[in-house]
Amino acid sequence: MDMAIIKDIIQETRNVRRFIIEDPLKDKIIYEPGQLINLYLNTPMDSKPHVRSYSVASAPNDTNEFEIIVTDQPGGLMSDFLFNQVDIGSEVIYKGPMGMFTLPEEIDRDLFLVCTGSGISPFRSMVKFLTNNNISTKNIHLIFGCRTKEDLLYFDELKELEKINPNFNYHIALSRVDEEGFHNGYVHDIYLPLIKDLKDKPLFYLCGWRNMILDAKDNLSELGYKMVKDIKIEVYN
Repeated sequence: MDMAIIKDIIQETRNVRRFIIEDPLKDKIIYEPGQLINLYLNTPMDSKPHVRSYSVASAPNDTNEFEIIVTDQPGGLMSDFLFNQVDIGSEVIYKGPMGMFTLPEEIDRDLFLVCTGSGISPFRSMVKFLTNNNISTKNIHLIFGCRTKEDLLYFDELKELEKINPNFNYHIALSRVDEEGFHNGYVHDIYLPLIKDLKDKPLFYLCGWRNMILDAKDNLSELGYKMVKDIKIEVYN
């Protein structure tokens, strides 16, 4: 485990904050887009530290910083710590980045990045990395689901990446409101029509709330998609 410092805190939405974290003992932090870090918290009631995993939302950039986004969860030990007890300059204990929820070495088919809530974190990292490094890909579809327009994360940034990267397509599903320019419904309503007539199966990455992932796995399994080969998942409880 390593010690890091909270370098900046950005209120992204009413209940989501971005935390810029710096490890002052390292020249740079090496990681792949899609990996996660563990944060550790010592509490008086626990015999061992409380730990939570967060996908890294920033793209690798040869610095000693990384970014995570955290949703305020009432009663959650880690979110209470991060929202109510830390400030810029506070120290945190972390391990990583690590994990296998990463891009293939050769991207030889379309990518569907399907997420809800803070599950957008690894996909923001992936899309920024691919775009910033001019890596050749086929079509990339980022499909993000949330309740209302006020819950959108990284909206302006991702719309700008859509302009820069001709292969990147950004889709939004709002489940609670009907807003002009957005799909009213769920992420499944977007990806299912898109893959209906594709000749070759794309590679699906699913990240976010468990119910969304279970429904997507069922939908894709019925169409002949296989776990690992065609579907990769990262579940947020």
